[in-house]
Amino acid sequence: MSRYGAALAFPIWLMLVCQSGCCLVDSITAASGFSHVHDYINKSNWDQDYCERKRKVSHFGGWRLSTEKFTATLPIDHIQENYVREVRDVIFSFVYPTPFKSRVLLVAVSKEVLEDILDLDMSISDSEDFIQLVTGAKIALGSLPLAHRYGGHQFGSWAGQLGDGRAHLIGVYTNRFGDSWELQLKGSGRTPYSRNGDGRAVLHSSVREFLGSEAMHYLGIPTSRAASLVVSDDDVWRDRFYNGNVKKERGAIVLRVAKSWFRIGSLEILAHSGELDLLRMLLDHIIDEHFPSIDMNDSNRYLAFFSRVVSETAGLIALWMSVGFAHGVCNTDNFSLLAITIDYGPFGFMESYDPDLVPNTSDDERRYKIGNQANVGLFNLNKLLQALNPLLAPRQKQLASQILEEYPEQYYKRFTELFKAKLGLLGDNQDDNYLIAFLLKLMEDTKADFTMTFRELSEISEDQLKSISIPKEFWALQDVAKHKLFSSWVVLYLLRLKRNPGDSDSKRSKRMTSINPRYVLRNWMAESAAQKAERNDFSEVHLLQQVLQLPFQRQAMAERAGYAQRPPAWAKDIKVSCSS
Repeated sequence: MSRYGAALAFPIWLMLVCQSGCCLVDSITAASGFSHVHDYINKSNWDQDYCERKRKVSHFGGWRLSTEKFTATLPIDHIQENYVREVRDVIFSFVYPTPFKSRVLLVAVSKEVLEDILDLDMSISDSEDFIQLVTGAKIALGSLPLAHRYGGHQFGSWAGQLGDGRAHLIGVYTNRFGDSWELQLKGSGRTPYSRNGDGRAVLHSSVREFLGSEAMHYLGIPTSRAASLVVSDDDVWRDRFYNGNVKKERGAIVLRVAKSWFRIGSLEILAHSGELDLLRMLLDHIIDEHFPSIDMNDSNRYLAFFSRVVSETAGLIALWMSVGFAHGVCNTDNFSLLAITIDYGPFGFMESYDPDLVPNTSDDERRYKIGNQANVGLFNLNKLLQALNPLLAPRQKQLASQILEEYPEQYYKRFTELFKAKLGLLGDNQDDNYLIAFLLKLMEDTKADFTMTFRELSEISEDQLKSISIPKEFWALQDVAKHKLFSSWVVLYLLRLKRNPGDSDSKRSKRMTSINPRYVLRNWMAESAAQKAERNDFSEVHLLQQVLQLPFQRQAMAERAGYAQRPPAWAKDIKVSCSS
């Protein structure tokens, strides 16, 4: 196996009218509670202070969504009846969400998403209009709710048509910065792509999705965002672990936002169905909308697109590994073409360092264990290349294959950069990779905590390490120190730190604590929050929201909650499956 091959398995609403980045609207309240925007204002009329005053909207008058960028350029299913079926020759189906029948409670809201992405003041979350929007009870005038048709390889095999089986795209919002965000409800009812499902999500998995996506964002990992989470008293029946034990749970909906929800499976379904004109149309749409640096008149634009996706996917998975994140279901239908983390299901953050960690109990073959994520990325990108091949000339196919061959080196390089930074190493040294691998092997043998080992290395002084005197508060390092080779590693590490140009112990510590988190969303934290939420106690969801927004800073409330302490004994018994 080449060194790069080894590295892959390394253990380790309608648009708001915007000009010049800010918005002015005439608020004309529509009968539904939402409004149209009528005034297109010349940017020369703008005063920046005025824009700042108007940046947060406290009511929905003048706040618009649109799906026009899809409906005007891409074919929509002409069948409007909502029943499960095979769909062809379209990208989307027009289908309304199914409102809840019972009481709805607002569990959580992301202030940053509302205010900085959607230009909404937090106070709006107290309104009935907001609840109707985030549950799908009302759709903004001028916007058409859509379900996306896609396919995918699931656990290595082609699964055929998949699609948004429990999600509705309710519109695109362009904010005061000119950024467009696609708003999607997850758990909002059946669509033509629901197969045998009921189109619902339950509170347990929705709490995990809300907290997981927000935690990843604050860790600096490209991801979809969660705007809100609501729970109903509607009954949803789930066999959570596929063991015949069907239980009643409560229906929930997450409003999540992303720059795009297109994924590898969006292109695969068209190639597999022989819909090549539509494949070209969708690909050009994606490039035009999301890859502005690529010239649409360039005959090699698909190669340029593929090169970007390969590079950015390698970078994303390296970032996952750097924080010990295991996605759990790395199917091609869950891999974004924009290389952002989407579709949070049975994910998990690593506790004890274990390259064989499988967060998904449904993954019997352990295909998506954390140490295999880079290999799976290569598999998925190969399936993307197969989807693109019908549009490529013979020479372009050769070049595309060469681009894919560069993926292992790109991943290996990014992985090494990230772990060198986690260890506080500056400059280049030929033994750095050995130093990283040596430590990970010690952690694996001693079952040391992944997050806290690196964090405590950030906080401990070089003198304490030199004397192998590990204070008791550094519990993860104490575990690693039990290894008979730990002192040998320390000697190599301290020698390497001395080679850092212009460095000091305090500079190193400051640098390392800024990239090694103290808090991640451990399974036991999410489980505790979800169990309380099922009793309508949302306090821990809110606490975790606050803590995970500052994962690199020591926080008194997080310390009191034990979020940086050794995980409780019951944590190892937590199980998560695709149905969770």
